[in-house]
Parts: sequence; structure tokens; C-alpha cells
Amino acid sequence: MTIDKSWTQIRKRSNSVVFWQGLQSFLQMAKPHVNDRGFIRCPCNRCINNAQHQLEVLETHIHRFGFMSDYNEWIYHGENVNAASSSNVPQPNSGVHDRDEMFEVLEDIISNDAEVDQLGSQSSNVQYDDLFTALNSELYPGVSSFSSLNFLVKLMHLKVMNKWTNKSFDELLKLLKLAFPKMDLVESHYEAKRLMTKMGLGYQSIHVCKNDCALFWNENSMSETCPVCSESRWKMQEGRRTGKNVPHKVLCYFPLAPRLKRLFATSKTAKLMRWHQAEKSADDNVMRHPVDGRAWKDFDRKHPEFADDVRNVRLGLAADGFNPFNNMSISYSMWPVVLTTYNLPPWLCMKPKYLMLSLLIPGPQSPGKDMDVFLRPLIEELKELWENGIDTRDAGNDRKVFKMRAALLWTVNDFPARSSLSGWSGQGYKACPTCNEDTPSMRVIGKTAYFGHRRFLPSTHRWRSNLDLMVAQRESVLRAGSVQ
Repeated sequence: MTIDKSWTQIRKRSNSVVFWQGLQSFLQMAKPHVNDRGFIRCPCNRCINNAQHQLEVLETHIHRFGFMSDYNEWIYHGENVNAASSSNVPQPNSGVHDRDEMFEVLEDIISNDAEVDQLGSQSSNVQYDDLFTALNSELYPGVSSFSSLNFLVKLMHLKVMNKWTNKSFDELLKLLKLAFPKMDLVESHYEAKRLMTKMGLGYQSIHVCKNDCALFWNENSMSETCPVCSESRWKMQEGRRTGKNVPHKVLCYFPLAPRLKRLFATSKTAKLMRWHQAEKSADDNVMRHPVDGRAWKDFDRKHPEFADDVRNVRLGLAADGFNPFNNMSISYSMWPVVLTTYNLPPWLCMKPKYLMLSLLIPGPQSPGKDMDVFLRPLIEELKELWENGIDTRDAGNDRKVFKMRAALLWTVNDFPARSSLSGWSGQGYKACPTCNEDTPSMRVIGKTAYFGHRRFLPSTHRWRSNLDLMVAQRESVLRAGSVQ
């Protein structure tokens, strides 16, 4: 039986009934040949049988990008399967994709979005067009094993690791273009950053009030003045704006959900996210991971619906200030807020590559009591992840989609930072984070003294009932007070 393939040559595909009917026949023929995950090679002009997608995505790609002109024998889609060794059949992984690891990276990103968000429509794949263009472009004519995208990612990695300035990076790009005129490379750091952002791990710039009163975010995103103190959003010069709208402060917010979803996008990390349940210690007297502690077990007992799915994420938060200028004579304090995932094994959860920067709070002063203003975007996202969760593809479970939820269990910080995060002062008469309002304290010679520590002794301890010691302690405190 001869298969009609003339529809693959039609260029005006949008309104062609012949093309649509031919495409539907092709999909019906390919349907029995999908793999156990429902994926099959995509013969569109962009994927050229290198990428594997579901049939819905194949339909969109072929309709949008056209059918491979040199794919004449459909050996991967049901025609003449025994002719796979034919010399005139284009083999996959030829050309730029030969040894380009970026191809697998994009596949993880796009297949995750395609399954979870159902990116089967033409408009929804637009965000990846520039990435695939760079991936399919040779870095230099004749260099098929190194794509333009791969080179750019490695160059950006070198910039970060060696602390190159943006200006030095621009100068390097100009030199490369001058020395190798035919090199397919971006013109500036700005263009490179725009391209990298499309890989899904960018950040949001949120303007902040001059006095740290509020964020120009969500309901205040279009406001020109602070809703609390009425200060202008923009820097002023002699009562007028400067030439450009320059905000007083900018908060950098790195969304959490895409980073958590990326942990489940590959089978290796997806398996590690179950370690806390699969590999935890069988001995109740041994603690080698927070899962063995009482706090974790108590949380599971209070929230059994969360604990039922081992893939739900347990987070820890750390925050502290630092001087970014490496010059202690300059008083400047910038506060990073970092999250770690306690689902991972203990030898990985504190490794730098698994720490997620969530907020970068600008200076020059410490946020202090206004910390809650800066934490608002993160808290809103954590509430959403706790209450509703987010659809996530699990590469470790046949790429099935599940509802991932997250909970913040701990904070890691010093005492001053704890005061900022909790809102409970670490100084003064009520400084104890355990006793709170019941903190026993008094003023002694210009300083605050804390007493009554006997309450923390075991109930059977002999000092509990030692009246002489109690009287002596009280008299000592009274004498100190009278001296003051």
C-alpha cells in the first residue's frame, strides 16, 4: 500500500485541508509506535527526529515548523520498520546535536512544561524558539559538535565563576566577533542574559519604597507613590525626576516553584528527593538527618495528608547580612535569603548547587523590623505551595504528573537575624525566644539580667527544693538592684 506523502511539501499549511488530513493520517499511523511513556521522535524541521514528544506536541510542531524534507521513509513512525538500516534514511543525532549536552537540558525543560502545562498550542512554544535557534546554530561554519547555545552557557558560567564585570564580558564578545567574524554569538551581556532567562530560572525585579514601607508589587505595581508614606517611587533631583525612572531600591526575587519543579525533571534528582523516606535510619536512637528528629515526626503526625506523599518538599530558610564591597570601612548591609531542600541526603542538602537563593534584599541598612515587607513575595508563594500545590512532572515515576506541595520547617540564623525574621526582639526584658512574655528579667547596673533558670532543671533535681539557695539568689538580686 502506497502512502500519500505529498502533503508534507505544502508550504501554506494554516488553511490547507489536504495538509491537515495528511497530518492526521500520519499521527494515526505513528500512534502504535510510541514508547512506554507515550513519546515518539518528532520529524518537524526543528526537531529533525532528535527530540521525542507526545503525539499532541508532534501535531503542533509539524503544523508550525513543517515536515522534514529529507525524511522519505518513515521508519520511526510505522513505515517499513525493517529498513532502519537503509542508507538514504536520515539518522537522528546528526549535525549540531551530535554531542551537544544542551539538547538534553532543553528536553528536560520543555518536556516538563509540555506535560504539566499542556504546551500543545502554537503560541505556547514561542518562548523556546530562540533557544532552539541557538541550539540548531553552529558556533562556527564547520563546527557541528558545538552549538551557539552551548558555547554561550559555558561562557556565562566562566563569567560567574571568575567574577567578570558586565563591561568586561561585553568587551570579550566584541573581541571574539572581531577575531572570528563568522562566529554565531550574541552581541552583548544583555542579550545573553535575556536568552538564559528563557530557560526558566530568572528573577523578578521588585521596586521598594525608599523607607522600606511597602513593595511596588501586585496591587501596588502601577503606583507612583508609596501607599504607606506617600514617598515617590523614583529618585528625585531638586524636586524633579532624573532623566530616567530610577527606583530607590530594587528587591531581586527568584521564584521558588520553577526551581523545585526542576529537581523532579530528571530521574537522578527525582530519586534523591525520596531519599528521606527510602534511606532513613531504621534505628530510632540514631539521628543522621532531620527526618530522624522529633520535629519532623511531630509535623508528620499533625499533617498526615502532607506526609502521605514523600515527594512533598520540606524546606529550611537561612538569612543574614553581609557587606558586598569587601571593604569594612563602608557601612553597607545586603541580605540574601537562601532556601535548602531537606528531602535530599545529608551530604547534598547543604551543597552550594542545591541551595536556592530566593531573595536578595538591598541595603544600605539592615531590613530590621521591616523584614516582613521584603519577605512578602516568598511568603505568598510558600502559602500557595502549601495550600494548593503545583502540578509537577516526576521523571522518577514514568513522568507522571503529581501535585507537589512544600512546607517551611526550619530557619537557620544567628540571634539578631532571628529577631528580624520572627519579629520578636532579641534584646530587652522579654528577649527569651522560649519564655516570651514570661521572661524573668530585671535591670542590674545598666544591663538587663535574666534569672529563674532553675525552672529548666529536671523536676527531680535537688536544687528545685533548695530554699536556702532560692533566698540567697533573691537577696543577691535585690542588693544588685539597690546598688543601681
